[in-house]
Amino acid sequence: MARDVRRRAPARSRPAVQKAALAVAAGFVLIGVLGFVPGFTTHYGDLRFAGHHSEAKLIGLFQVSILHNLLHLLFGLAGLVLARRVGGARLFLAGGGAAYLGIWLYGFAIDRNAQANFFPFNDADNWLHLFLGFGMLLLGLLLSNELGTGGRPDTPID
Repeated sequence: MARDVRRRAPARSRPAVQKAALAVAAGFVLIGVLGFVPGFTTHYGDLRFAGHHSEAKLIGLFQVSILHNLLHLLFGLAGLVLARRVGGARLFLAGGGAAYLGIWLYGFAIDRNAQANFFPFNDADNWLHLFLGFGMLLLGLLLSNELGTGGRPDTPID
């Protein structure tokens, strides 16, 4: 009897930019989910849909609302989808980083007690947005040059 020996194609490694995008996206999904978990979110009974009147705080630091948590979830899920391709991973990291720098500027410029603070933001949120903005932008730009796929940059990796 002849043995049917099939060789598996060598597993392709994901480029660093995709790994980083997947990690960041997964982090956003996790934070979005944890924003709805009492205990992980302090003052959970004061969680509001939107606005600065939501007194709930993720790990007791970051002011959140239902809208804020949903946006984290959606942003993370979009990142997981985009990270399937190198170009999408770049877009998620660099574009998302630029967006977070814009959010930082917005949170820095608004009056915290005004209707414009609809997400809501506090000082801890603003510092986190600044860190995320620069961090994601740097990851997206610096890791984009290290493809390592041996193929086309937009080849999906499953």
